[in-house]
Amino acid sequence: MVKERAELLQTIAPPNVPGEGGRYLLAILDEKKLRRVLSRMLDENEFFSPFGIRSLSRHHLHQPYDLWIDGHQYRVAYQPAESESGLFGGNSNWRGPIWMPVNMLIVRALVNLYAYYGNDFRVECPTGSGRFMTLFEIAREITHRLESIFRRGSDGRRPVFGDAEKFQNDPLWRDYLLFYEYFHGDNGAGIGASHQTGWTGVIARLVYLFATMTPEQVLAVKPRAEATTPKVTSRA
Repeated sequence: MVKERAELLQTIAPPNVPGEGGRYLLAILDEKKLRRVLSRMLDENEFFSPFGIRSLSRHHLHQPYDLWIDGHQYRVAYQPAESESGLFGGNSNWRGPIWMPVNMLIVRALVNLYAYYGNDFRVECPTGSGRFMTLFEIAREITHRLESIFRRGSDGRRPVFGDAEKFQNDPLWRDYLLFYEYFHGDNGAGIGASHQTGWTGVIARLVYLFATMTPEQVLAVKPRAEATTPKVTSRA
């Protein structure tokens, strides 16, 4: 394909260029586009919440998207919690809140990309901070922010419980965490169903991952093709 359909390679990452450890990358985003995406995703005024990656940029809080059809206005604005209208069935799930499975996919992708780009690829995190990180460090930073949803802050309160004083203060409740469907994009409070262990429970996997994995281990892992190719021995 590289030779026969070379024009298709103009808009994706070059699949025939080896990276760290001789690995190859199959990805839609080349390095330039990846940096552009990360600059938005890691902007705290857009997607980068203190508690993870938002499902919609906070930019749309003051700059909503308006669509007029037959004299009727339809607006999509940043809504970090419950919907403020009955539009789209009264559901604001994808207009601002934080979703654990989406964040898990982002973290996994960043670790995979780190295995290809290595330590030389660094971007500003958060955007505008003057602090540059590797993709592994960014994945870990996102995980730390997700963890903070459940941890007690300096005020002794857990963001996940929001304004629910029973859960925040009652000794019979305050240490029993709930795995909400999604979380407030600005303060981390749990929203929706509180029993979503099936996907919000992946926070446990993320905590374990960065407690046991180092960047050196990621770069040391052999590419799968090399690791699984059987040795060929000669026979007389």
